[in-house]
Amino acid sequence: MAIEFYNVKKRKKVQIDESNIEKVEYKRDTTKGTQIRYAFKAQDDDGTNLTKFCSKADYDKL
Repeated sequence: MAIEFYNVKKRKKVQIDESNIEKVEYKRDTTKGTQIRYAFKAQDDDGTNLTKFCSKADYDKL
């Protein structure tokens, strides 16, 4: 199954296979506590770094 990313250089959406995707958590401290954002990172065939933010449910499912 592939996940769809938007490639800014190509100005179009690209499909990346799940085996080439890395799961990442971005944490930052706020006045109300720690905020965690979940994302998928990949690299396109032309070398462009791709990032797609997602929900915790999608993050856990992959």
